[in-house]
Amino acid sequence: MHRQTNSAKAVDGVSLEIGTSETLGLVGESGCGKSTLGKAIVRLLKPTSGRIQFGAVDITRSSQRAIRPLRRDFQMIFQDPAESLDPRMNVRSILEEPFIIHGLGSRAERIQWVNDLLDRVGLPSSAAERYSFEFSGGERQRIGIARALALKPKLIVCDEPVSALDVSVQSQILNLLVELQQDFGLSYLFIAHDLSVVKHVSDRVAVMYLGKMVEVASAEMIYQDPRHAYTKALLSAIPTPDPRAKRPKILLEGDVPSPIDPPLGSAFGHRMRHSRYEETVGMDLGLREIVPGHWVAADPCCLSDEDWECLRS
Repeated sequence: MHRQTNSAKAVDGVSLEIGTSETLGLVGESGCGKSTLGKAIVRLLKPTSGRIQFGAVDITRSSQRAIRPLRRDFQMIFQDPAESLDPRMNVRSILEEPFIIHGLGSRAERIQWVNDLLDRVGLPSSAAERYSFEFSGGERQRIGIARALALKPKLIVCDEPVSALDVSVQSQILNLLVELQQDFGLSYLFIAHDLSVVKHVSDRVAVMYLGKMVEVASAEMIYQDPRHAYTKALLSAIPTPDPRAKRPKILLEGDVPSPIDPPLGSAFGHRMRHSRYEETVGMDLGLREIVPGHWVAADPCCLSDEDWECLRS
């Protein structure tokens, strides 16, 4: 008999909607629940509560058997292509596998489809006969993108797809993702911890802290007019190309609270030892629309006095 002594809410009270051909950037520090949310959306993890709706279909409690036909419509690109590609299979077998699982095409058709996928992601058809460990990191991620693209999905969850790559390769992969979205009308949930990466690909940006959303707005609003203290700190950490440019850095004090024993009030206010933390205990800190299209957590520890008064009124 197993006795549960404690539990953690990796994702708590999150509500998101991704439109057709939209890229929603999801950012936050490591351990804030971004990848957990992404895996739950494509049902690699089963949520303990809440609802996941894909189009008109609620897939929250569906069995894996019932979900299988829908998996053609949502796919995932993983952070580390070296870990997500089977080293015992050559590239042709990796890319052909989705077609075989879903019973699509003849052998000759699948060979042609694999060649077309490789060409679409910028790899030669000869790559099909090689194994993943024979490629560079950027090439492996192109193979991962080709696998996600194989069944012509509507939504792709990109779980930090460039964080394991060299900076020079990151821009190539980002440009490829943008091109594929334009060509196929894809929707992306683009997960990253680096706001500078998200800036170039996202229509909207959602900021997570300790399993909760703290700010959601268009990419332009987030970068030009951030309202939450945590978002401002993340933006201040983006390096500037001009070494002479002076921009104030916001140094975060304290440590990220444990998700197993989270604070009763504002998690970020607790970390910063904010003077108003005690009044947030028991307070509804959910998202409120401060201006049209710009949502921010109603947290007096993390907003300017002017913004807090605006939300209260």
